[in-house]
Amino acid sequence: MSTTITIRDIEPRDKSWLKREARHVGVSMEEFVRRLIREKRVKTELRPKPSEVFGRHFGPEHGIELPRRSYGYKPVELVDGTGT
Repeated sequence: MSTTITIRDIEPRDKSWLKREARHVGVSMEEFVRRLIREKRVKTELRPKPSEVFGRHFGPEHGIELPRRSYGYKPVELVDGTGT
């Protein structure tokens, strides 16, 4: 199975960097890009979200549900001294 990816409008500096790095490693530019993609994918797969770690550690029955809130400006409410 062969899949071809074409990258258009790549900056000349980025292309020359890819060529240099691929030559340094001793592989083609295409193989070097494949390795970069694979490395990035492995790194992101290994980094779970904090909520996933918490759920895995405490289990679904002991997990918590964090509310989504925005912590922006909250207007001040003035209340008179009578409690009304």
